[in-house]
Amino acid sequence: MLRTRPFHFMAAALLLGLTGCASAPSRINNVCAVFEQRDGWFDNWYDAAKKTEQEYGVPVPILMATIRKESGYNARSRPPRTKLLGFIPWKRPSSAYGYSQALDGTWAQYKRETGKYTADRNDFADAVNFVGWYHSQSHLKNGIELNDAYHLYLAYYFGQVAFARGDWKSNPSMQQVARSTAEMAYSYGNQMQACGQQ
Repeated sequence: MLRTRPFHFMAAALLLGLTGCASAPSRINNVCAVFEQRDGWFDNWYDAAKKTEQEYGVPVPILMATIRKESGYNARSRPPRTKLLGFIPWKRPSSAYGYSQALDGTWAQYKRETGKYTADRNDFADAVNFVGWYHSQSHLKNGIELNDAYHLYLAYYFGQVAFARGDWKSNPSMQQVARSTAEMAYSYGNQMQACGQQ
């Protein structure tokens, strides 16, 4: 005889599952561990990243390294507020928000151009799809190869117009950030091969 679980038990399990999704995964320098921690029925990060890779041609390690660098996998990440008079919390320097740190205007453009009008910046599947879309736009507009994590990240950070102008060339600190992102993507690729997720 099939036993059914009481409703309150299932509701509690669902609530625990959703609560777990709200916090950033631990061990974020190991992409296999990240995927293992987000392997739920409603929230499967590997499937979402792989689907984006298939849609836009951007490798999963580059997608994940971009999000790792932008938000540390924090769904509600925002830039820190500036300080008025050195100590009063004031405005944020930009409207960047969520896993991908997409700006309001760029996110609106993404929704308009892809038809994904219900997309949310704090939903991982939507955010990783945004990153894939943006990197593919950098490929189309700036001629950056889809496996070139270094230049893709620079175009992501500066924007495609500023990247084309070469604004990044006079910014050694952001070049270093882009190098570390590319190194993270390379490391993630090796990790995925080792754990059979390529």
